[in-house]
Amino acid sequence: MALKDQIDNDLKAALLGGDRFKGEVLRGLKAVILNEEVAQQKRDAGLSDEVIEQLIAREVKKRQESATIYDGAGRPELSEKERAEAQVIEAYLPAQLSESDILLVIERVIADLGAAGMGDMGKVIGAVKQELGNSASGSLVAQLVKNALQ
Repeated sequence: MALKDQIDNDLKAALLGGDRFKGEVLRGLKAVILNEEVAQQKRDAGLSDEVIEQLIAREVKKRQESATIYDGAGRPELSEKERAEAQVIEAYLPAQLSESDILLVIERVIADLGAAGMGDMGKVIGAVKQELGNSASGSLVAQLVKNALQ
């Protein structure tokens, strides 16, 4: 089943089951997907699962950043809401790899590219992200690559 169809089905189930919170979160996620389809002029064809996963990862990151800001501003009730929304949305992302698994890929990519210093950091990050896709956060990959190249 396509990821978009799964989100649609889960939205229907949440609304029929009376879970208003999950329904609202998934309705917002559908709006983000629709906006991207319109922006890319792919409304009829739809987006690939990989593109939808990138949108989902972006939405999770936004909510995590908002929660951090709310924590700093002394607004724990808003922070909890953002984290709860992120948790609902994260269910549609592929399982995240552990740091050790990511490091194995980074070491292999560095060897394959012959990367020798910080000047090659962009090439290494790009190759690692292309291989891992959305199964690893970009910030974690960047940090691990930086540490590996130093």
